[in-house]
Amino acid sequence: MATFRYAGITKAFADEVRQTRRSPQYGHPAHQELATGTGPCRLCLRTFAVGEEERILFTYQPFSSTGSLPAPGPVFIHAEPCQRYDAPSLPDDFRKLPMVIEGYLVEGKLAIQTRVNGTPPEQVIDEAFAIPGVQYVHIRNGEAGCFMARVDMETGDD
Repeated sequence: MATFRYAGITKAFADEVRQTRRSPQYGHPAHQELATGTGPCRLCLRTFAVGEEERILFTYQPFSSTGSLPAPGPVFIHAEPCQRYDAPSLPDDFRKLPMVIEGYLVEGKLAIQTRVNGTPPEQVIDEAFAIPGVQYVHIRNGEAGCFMARVDMETGDD
């Protein structure tokens, strides 16, 4: 299997949401509430402690290339600052969530969309990257369909 890099949204993006209480991409208002669901937080990629942690809901568009189709959706971050997840392993909290793996070509063109049903997520991600031209992968929630994290192939270059 290849080596991957799993990452949440950028800290700067999350900080802007916390400061302005708006979606930086759309200007839609953000909403803060006590967690009623597990999430996960799109920055630290940990699930929320239901009834204990405050979270902020806002609209997020995971694509930045000009030719990609828009795919905005609702996402959550912790209301309190947390650390961005950026590591070579799938976040532990994701293992208990339903996942859909999507492999994308240049300019956000979808090459594959596969539900993770009992297969190790890393294997499904590896299969997505095996498709010629796949540049990156998104992990989406298998129930709500919203963006959870981005996965890139590690090149070994420092």
